[in-house]
Amino acid sequence: MNLANYDTEGFYDELFGAQGRPKADAALLIERLGQFSDGELQRRQQAAELALLNMGITFNVYHDDAGSEKIMPFDIVPRIVVGEDWALLERGLKQRIEALNLFLDDIYHEQKIVKDGVIPQFVIESSKGYMPTCRDFDPPKGIWCHITGTDMIRGGDGQFYVLEDNLRCPSGVSYMLENRQVLKRTLPQIFSAMPVRPVDDYPDRLLAALSYLAPDHIDSPMVVVLTPGVYNSAYFEHAFLAQQMGVELVEGRDLMISDGFVMMRTTRGLQRVDVIYRRIDDDFLDPQVFRPDSTLGVPGLMEVYKAGRVAIGNAPGTGIADDKVVYSYVPQMVKYYLDQDIIIPNVETFLCWDEQQRSHVLANLDKLVVKAAGESGGYGMLIGPHSTAEEREDFARRIEAAPRNYIAQPTIALSRVPTIVDDHLEGRHVDLRPYALYGSDIHIVPGGLTRVAFKKGSLVVNSSQGGGSKDTWVLVAEGEEVAPDA
Repeated sequence: MNLANYDTEGFYDELFGAQGRPKADAALLIERLGQFSDGELQRRQQAAELALLNMGITFNVYHDDAGSEKIMPFDIVPRIVVGEDWALLERGLKQRIEALNLFLDDIYHEQKIVKDGVIPQFVIESSKGYMPTCRDFDPPKGIWCHITGTDMIRGGDGQFYVLEDNLRCPSGVSYMLENRQVLKRTLPQIFSAMPVRPVDDYPDRLLAALSYLAPDHIDSPMVVVLTPGVYNSAYFEHAFLAQQMGVELVEGRDLMISDGFVMMRTTRGLQRVDVIYRRIDDDFLDPQVFRPDSTLGVPGLMEVYKAGRVAIGNAPGTGIADDKVVYSYVPQMVKYYLDQDIIIPNVETFLCWDEQQRSHVLANLDKLVVKAAGESGGYGMLIGPHSTAEEREDFARRIEAAPRNYIAQPTIALSRVPTIVDDHLEGRHVDLRPYALYGSDIHIVPGGLTRVAFKKGSLVVNSSQGGGSKDTWVLVAEGEEVAPDA
């Protein structure tokens, strides 16, 4: 395959420099890809897609065909993150997660950050992720956010920025793990020649982090994964992680409360559950506390949880950190709780509840990206430069009607990675979702899910909006003693 004509088109590229030459750490990858005969890369791409199909790696798209099942799109040209960049990301993510955990503990207790005027009271109380029922609760080991997926981008200046936080039920880690396995089989010689840090210990680390939450006197805690069921968009991941950890995958109907404990129905009778990795939203966890019409949760679960007889990861109430208005205050949280400057900055964010900022947003809708504070998956979003006048008018009305529910950000030219298009490579925009586990310490998985917008020029990488993924190769830094993936 001829890569000499690859054009970065002026965008920051993760593998190629501004002059179209491969970056030093990507040179071996580009050289080996260039040695493939005509059609070979496409054949390997097809083999990877077939492997994913046979593995049943799917997701559901609710707005399409009433919940149709799709194969996760995947491109075999990996994204490379050099060791020095990863060291920065690792420090920045640990700092951010530590501050967010302190914030969650504070707002559900004394709310010092509110009393000291750092975050307005109404921002907290008006967030749909804020759960007053969690006030004065002390989660096991003082940890609220056990599994985090932080969405990050790299701009045209080469700087990483945090785009949003995902603390409630972050998804996608199964695709990270399966992408790695598929790529190791698809490009084995290239993979073995490069010092790529491993990610395949994630299930063991996840189980260890969850087990750490169990009451201290329990040596071998019973851990389960709680799923809404087969129609959930991330059901494949729920089943995959349960299987990889060697624990039970359960639905709410499989659990009950008996004598003050959570019990699992089995063919051998009831069995006590010590830790629940919940993959359902707070509103559905317990119909006695949240939505009374929920059939997905367990009646009485919150009472047992508050009594300390079962642990839940992530803790109920963490969803307030997913609120995009609350996200805008994370730099202030880092300063307030840790007395540090934030290592990885947020994307500049305009809050529409503020009259002055709202006026700026309304006057510049054609230049900004507008997002609903409580939405995810690429829904409730306006990309100004790609919008029509009618769409901008619609969003202006929405903002005026409910300003607290909207933020706006500049349109950033996301970095790109070469992607297979027919018989050649073209740049496509990407983001990065690294995963963090908070147990006895904070561990940042050395990789993450690189999401890619397959449509030329598109900035929307969400799988529900036509995006896909790539494997993320974090390279061992020079002098660093880490066994590369094998």
